[in-house]
This record gives sequence, structure tokens and C-alpha cells, in this order.
Amino acid sequence: MRDQGSGVGGQGLVIRGARVVVGDGTFLPRADVHVKDGLISAVGAHTPVTSDTIIEAWGRVLMPGFVDAHTHALWAGSRLDEFEKMRRGTPYLDILAAGGGILSTVRAVRETSEARLADYLRRRLEIMLHDGTTTVEVKSGYGLTTEHELKMLRAIARAAQDSPVTVVPTALLGHALDPERPTLVDDVINETLPAVHAEFPGVAIDAFCETGAWTVDDCRRLFEKASALGHAVRLHANQFNRLGGLELAVELGALSVDHLEATSPGDLIHLAESSTFGVMLPVAGFHTDGRYADGRAFLDAGGKLVLATNCNPGSAPTSSVPFVVAVAVRHLGVTAAEAIQAVTSRPAEMLGFTDRGRIAVGCRADLVLLRHADERMLGYEVGGNPVDRVWCGGKADERMSG
Repeated sequence: MRDQGSGVGGQGLVIRGARVVVGDGTFLPRADVHVKDGLISAVGAHTPVTSDTIIEAWGRVLMPGFVDAHTHALWAGSRLDEFEKMRRGTPYLDILAAGGGILSTVRAVRETSEARLADYLRRRLEIMLHDGTTTVEVKSGYGLTTEHELKMLRAIARAAQDSPVTVVPTALLGHALDPERPTLVDDVINETLPAVHAEFPGVAIDAFCETGAWTVDDCRRLFEKASALGHAVRLHANQFNRLGGLELAVELGALSVDHLEATSPGDLIHLAESSTFGVMLPVAGFHTDGRYADGRAFLDAGGKLVLATNCNPGSAPTSSVPFVVAVAVRHLGVTAAEAIQAVTSRPAEMLGFTDRGRIAVGCRADLVLLRHADERMLGYEVGGNPVDRVWCGGKADERMSG
């Protein structure tokens, strides 16, 4: 193997002789990919090589970097004790009602400085990049007050400045309810939302519509005001109960409905016929209650499927997109090819990026070289890291082996 430099500067980088998974459901059985100035400059078979950096792929899979479009990757504290309670049979909603779950993380986040929170996220972004994630959405939501939600959003922005990973912030303003603040919903709508809008105009606004959390009417009030201010809206809905949040999201033209484990076949068709993306989070089912959304039915109805880690300390303690693909293939009824599209081009489209999620000339060179010569191994293999090399904007993750 000829492998010189990192692909930065000089005449660029060529990854030669790869099985190229384009990201739109198609692949090139053997092709070279050229990178210059952080962008893909050429894709084709047996192309002339004039570069100071050549990586021989030897037929292994080259694919777009993963786009993880739903995470709660900024948190403090630990939920290990609660995990043991769940293993003994205590339902998650009972833990939440007793002041645990999200609320325990809220307390830890409130006690942690912005700088320390940013450092926690920075470290998690390093792990994500090592596992092939080059673009990630990160939510606030563990603050529940204007002060602490703004602190979280500032910490997300601070960590993003120091990371090669592209970070997309989301303001999860409608999350858990604080039993000590009976006016929380009104406070969020009348105080927190305007403050977030002033400092982070255009950031997507999210909410959790569930028993013990925000009601459909609460979400409507928040979303209508947020939409009037120019914010896109997203909604956690139908994770444990079917309350009508999905219908609200479709009615309001929400960007996405996320979770969907408790969704009826008719609701999946309703969602599929809309412009709203369906974001399924299979690790939550794997880790908590064994329930999964029906990805097969949603795709067959024409839905726009996105898969994501849901990385968080309670219901989805993972940042591994390859693991998400493996679980989705086993439990959501999707193929490996469909799952790959749902972690590359589909989430890029959902987040508004036209320059990533695909391997095509002019796209950002966010690339992953697998150890495998067949991309279906992402759905077959469980555990470990199938990623051999990662480039983010054409720059190599220097921790990866040569």
C-alpha cells in the first residue's frame, strides 16, 4: 500500500480501487475517488493518478461518512443505577415519574459548567468520528430552564468549533416536566423560546410528546409560536404511547417525527404520504423494551426513512451508527442497502445538506473506508468497529491506522 500524508495540501488524495457505495442506493464495483481541497473532485474507474497521497482500497467499501440526525450527546452524570432498576423490571415511565430518568440528567447538567459540558461533548464527537460519523445533530433538553437550555446550546456551539465533525444543534425545549415547576410549559413558550430565538435564530425546535411529558396541546402551542418565528420543528412521538403527536407534526409540516415504536400501520402510511421524515431509533428498543418501529411498512408506503443512534445516557447509550444499522436490519425489516441510505443521504437531506451523504463530484469529502469488501457486512456484523479509515472534509482522522 502506498500511503503518504493525510490528504491535506499538495495535490490532494486518491482512494484507489474501492467498491464505492454512492449513498443513493447504488454502488460502483471498482472505482477511484479523488479529493482536492476537501471536496470530491473525480469519481471513476482506472482514473489517472496525480497525487501526493494514494490509499489503496484493494476492493474494500468506500462510502459516505455517517450522518447521525438524532442524538442527545450532550449530558453530564450517569444513569447506571437506573439501568439496573430497568433490568429488574421497573418501567422507564415509572422511573421518570419518581424523579429519575431525564430528570436525574437534568440535575447533573444544571450542576455542570458550560466549559465542562463542552469538553464532554468534544470527547464524544471524537469517538463518533472514529466510528465513521462525520455529521451529527445534538440536542439540548436537559436544562428545562432558560438559563440552562442556553448553557447547553452554547456548549454545543463551543464543542463544534473545536471538532472536524459538522455539528447541527437542536433546541429540545419541550422535554421532561419538572414537578417543582407547574408553570414550566408556559415558561418555555413565553420565556425560553424567545431567548433561544434571540441567540440562536433558525435553530430547530423539538419536543417530546408522551405520557408524563408534553401533551399534544402543549406541543401545538410551542410549535405554532416557533414556526411563526421561522424555526423548523421536530417531534419525539409514539415512543411508548400513541397520543396524536404524529398527526400534529404532519399537520404543522414538521421536519421529522422521531421514535414511532407505538405507531399504527395507518399512521405510518399517513406519515409516509406527507413531506415529514420518519426517524427511527432502534437502539432505544434494543436497550429498553424490545419494541421497534416498522421500517419495512414505512418504506413500502413511500416514507422518507432516517435511522439514528439517539445517543443518550438513558435509553440509547451508544454513538455507533454501524450498530444502529445492524439492529435495524434485524428488527425493523429493512435491508442493509436501505439502512445505509437511511444513515447517509436521507439524513443529510433532512438536515438541509446538499454537499454530503453521497459520493459525487463536488460533495464534501466526508468518507469512510470499511475493513470489508461488502457493505452488507454493516447489517450482518454485530459489535466492533468496521471502519478502517475516516476522512472529514478531506482530512484524515489521525487516530485511524494506516
